[in-house]
Amino acid sequence: MDGRKEQEKRRLRKSKKKGLRVGCGSVAASERCVSCTTFNILAPIYKRLSQEDQSCRESQYKAYWLNRNEKIIDQLLVDRSSIICLQEVWLGNEELVQMYEKRLGDAGYISFKLARTNNRGDGLLTAMRQDYFRVINYRELLFNDFGDRVAQLLRVESAVALWQGQACSVRQQILIVNTHLLFPHDFSLCIVRLQQVYKILQYIETYQKEHNLDSMPIILCGDWNGSKRGHVYKFLRSQGFLSSYDTVHRYSDVDAHKWVSHRNHRGNVCGVDFIWLLNPNKFRKPLRTSWNEAVFCLIKSRLRAASLTEDNAFAFLKMDNPFDYITYSSFCQALHQLGLSSHPHGLSPEDTKGLWAQADTDGNGIIDFEEFQQQIWNPKCFEKAEEETILETKETQMIQQQTFGFNVKDAILFPPEVERGMWPENYSLSDHAPLTVVFSPVKIPCGQPVC
Repeated sequence: MDGRKEQEKRRLRKSKKKGLRVGCGSVAASERCVSCTTFNILAPIYKRLSQEDQSCRESQYKAYWLNRNEKIIDQLLVDRSSIICLQEVWLGNEELVQMYEKRLGDAGYISFKLARTNNRGDGLLTAMRQDYFRVINYRELLFNDFGDRVAQLLRVESAVALWQGQACSVRQQILIVNTHLLFPHDFSLCIVRLQQVYKILQYIETYQKEHNLDSMPIILCGDWNGSKRGHVYKFLRSQGFLSSYDTVHRYSDVDAHKWVSHRNHRGNVCGVDFIWLLNPNKFRKPLRTSWNEAVFCLIKSRLRAASLTEDNAFAFLKMDNPFDYITYSSFCQALHQLGLSSHPHGLSPEDTKGLWAQADTDGNGIIDFEEFQQQIWNPKCFEKAEEETILETKETQMIQQQTFGFNVKDAILFPPEVERGMWPENYSLSDHAPLTVVFSPVKIPCGQPVC
């Protein structure tokens, strides 16, 4: 207990030094920041108590799981984030669920829970501070896939103006997603994980169109079960999303080892917990284009894993075709052999047709070597969406003038050792580290229609 108290004291000292203050803090008298915490709290049904006896789980010992979850809630209430996104909540245990709902409710939060499909036992819980947000709409996404994964989408409006001035007062609406992606047990599941993210982005896109909600920030939270080097991370970057933690600490893709947020069941430490931000004035490729590019990069990584050179990879995709080009049938056969379309949750026939249409740039029904080079071997996949720049067109200039968004003011992982790439042995809250991000509102110039 003393060790935990000392950890909390160190964290608060560090938070104050960095400007991350309990209850969101403030950066200016006219500005009210928004904070968000994402945390995989490790469901007791998955927490192993013995390496020798893998069947011995924390869920069998009420005193253990009750005490640990009480401490987790204590920590959440110390932070008092505006938004709390939890994963691996033991929703199959009514007593634990009621404990979270009551304690968070008593502290002024409204909670939404969503169990994974097929009675997996755990699920998601998203909580909003009611003095910060009013929930306009809540939606549940059931992927109905191999991992029984789910996601929550909340459309919220700030309860008070996030920015106030002499001529402008704005109550901001935000889209928030909480999810927990499938663990990549083997390569065949990489395509499933990409599909899960694609489904989330498709759902957001459809929801925005249905409700005419183009001009609002989007925050994605959760356990993404993949690192900065993975395809999911780069897919989201290609859609203009920023990793909040990496933005604050100015980490690039090669800095993946400098921070961790999880020690997995294999004993490996990795950074898999992210809070993503997309402001509405950021350039976004067509979603289908980004998806196809992501799959092409997955194909290339699989070919390179087999130690194939460029010429050998082209020959593989041709299969038994004697001519110097790839046919549609040989392309489908190669995807099957690569494990991308050979299982129920792999690429669908429609997905394959979409890939083919993008690779066959001249539309002549074949993929020649040049098209193979440009679209598959050296594609523009995962190109950053140039998030620091905005399209210089009249339309986007007007969007910029009328849009309200967020800057990432601060981001912190706890315990502090994980920010240096180390996992402390005395940390016992979970096998994940909570990530908290503070967003600073961006003021709209006064005199615009929304002011």
